[in-house]
Amino acid sequence: MGKYFGTDGVRGKANEDLTLDMALRIGQYLGAYYGKNKHAKILIGKDTRLSGDMFELALAAGATSTGAQVYLLGVCPTPAVSYLVNKERFDCGIMVSASHNPYYDNGIKIFDHRGQKMDEDILLEIEEYMDGNSELDLATGEGVGEYFDWQDGLEIYMSWLKSIVPVDLNGMKIAVDLANGSATSTAVETLSSLGATVEAISNSPNGININLKCGSTHPEALMRMMKENDYDIGLAFDGDADRLIAVNSDGEQINGDYILYICGRHLKAQNHLNKNMVVTTVMANLGLYKALDSSKIDYVQTDVGDKYVFEEMQKNDYYLGGEQSGHIIFYEHAVTGDGLLTALKLLQVMKETGKTVQELSEGLFIYPQLLKNVKVKDKKEVLNDEQLKKVIDSVNEELSGDGRILVRPSGTEPLIRVMVEAKTDELCKMYVDRVVNYIEERGF
Repeated sequence: MGKYFGTDGVRGKANEDLTLDMALRIGQYLGAYYGKNKHAKILIGKDTRLSGDMFELALAAGATSTGAQVYLLGVCPTPAVSYLVNKERFDCGIMVSASHNPYYDNGIKIFDHRGQKMDEDILLEIEEYMDGNSELDLATGEGVGEYFDWQDGLEIYMSWLKSIVPVDLNGMKIAVDLANGSATSTAVETLSSLGATVEAISNSPNGININLKCGSTHPEALMRMMKENDYDIGLAFDGDADRLIAVNSDGEQINGDYILYICGRHLKAQNHLNKNMVVTTVMANLGLYKALDSSKIDYVQTDVGDKYVFEEMQKNDYYLGGEQSGHIIFYEHAVTGDGLLTALKLLQVMKETGKTVQELSEGLFIYPQLLKNVKVKDKKEVLNDEQLKKVIDSVNEELSGDGRILVRPSGTEPLIRVMVEAKTDELCKMYVDRVVNYIEERGF
């Protein structure tokens, strides 16, 4: 991990942690890096947060100052940038978004020419330049770049989605929660043009209401809407539209674990689940693993983070993987999670099987789960403690396959995360407390 770039780009409070100068320098470096002997061709997209314009223009100014031709996509889903960079032969792509964070945060995420997350080595070089430790020549004369508002980009992206999932949605009633974010640019238009009747909420972005009590992290309003009305399915996107949480017609949440189960079984039934494998992270619910076992589908676990899911899929050419948060990757088509693609895939399964989401979820029992964070001084010391290992082993023995315990360090904070899944909430609490109390009493 670099100084500024985490697993998901640079992120922080706009004009405090993430500054205009940082954006300018990122733009300059990319323009120069890809502009050796030619004008670099760079694509920039953004979500709906207030500071998006500011960072988009700073990145564009930086890139044109070192000779790049910059194409502005405007408000768009993150996966649209990923797809278009590859399809339209850009040198790289930049997305201005802080995903599911509140509006006052923003982020800058960079994609390489394949539409994948940029190589660590280049990010470290950019950081050197951001810190003033290297210099670049600015463009002069005819070498200076220019920018274009690229109106057609989103049309190309939406046409592609409809061509890979050509599902006829006539007769389907769909409720969508667009999180006042990127999905406002594509979701209703795409679903309607496939024949669905679409009702949208959180569809009026004003720069400060992105993710505010709405979207995939707060689908309560959509859940109420599903309970009170007669829709086939509810679809909730996150701020930059790369995740999807669905809601069934009883108003119950259908998270990423359900989506992996439903799509995994459907792909297998069609002999299209490559190597019979679903990629999950260690945080997927035990119930998912048991249900995949009984469906005779193999699975592999990675660390938490879509980056690790993608790496595993790429390495072994697996077609389906994702996280509980609704970040699902269909590697046959895309190299990043895409909320709208996931929605279309789910709708396609409903259409082709003639089943409701409830019927498609049968056979999956989601175990109650409890996660507690414990603040500690030294994460390593805690995890190497022999006595703690014994406490964890005793919990595992008592659960004996009908639950599980996971104790892991936070990647960013001085915390140990203790997570238990068991048949009931009471059991979860009992086992979590046993481990948490031990850690606290020892005063780590």
